[in-house]
Amino acid sequence: MFQRNIGSTERVIRIVAGLAITALAFVGPQSPWAFLGLVPLATGLLGWCPPYAMLGINTCKKS
Repeated sequence: MFQRNIGSTERVIRIVAGLAITALAFVGPQSPWAFLGLVPLATGLLGWCPPYAMLGINTCKKS
């Protein structure tokens, strides 16, 4: 159903950024807006990004 459309490097960046942004909900400014970090975290873990799929973007290397 979901074909991977995010490359390995981008996945790592999304996971690290998602964890860092989500951590702000618990330390730092402790804003509930920090939970938006779950979006890049989830897309990085899944390897699939819905907007990329709709726009036909694929950053995976062709095998």
